[in-house]
Amino acid sequence: MRGRGWIKALRQDEAREVLARIAELERDLIAPTLQGRHRRFEAGHELRNAKFRLARLEECIAEMPQNIGASGSFAARCL
Repeated sequence: MRGRGWIKALRQDEAREVLARIAELERDLIAPTLQGRHRRFEAGHELRNAKFRLARLEECIAEMPQNIGASGSFAARCL
């Protein structure tokens, strides 16, 4: 069995990965490169989705109690 804070730590790690991806996509959109119009569109779309995912992860993490009990009913909303 995993430790009490395992799910919260998992979500925090995922949020860090999404933040890193957002930074990468923003650099790609700002950098003066010869990206095609379609590639910029895809990057913008992925950036929008990543920001939405990050917002959902932050909500999920904020709802998790410091000391997670045995019930874990909140975890279903975060998966």
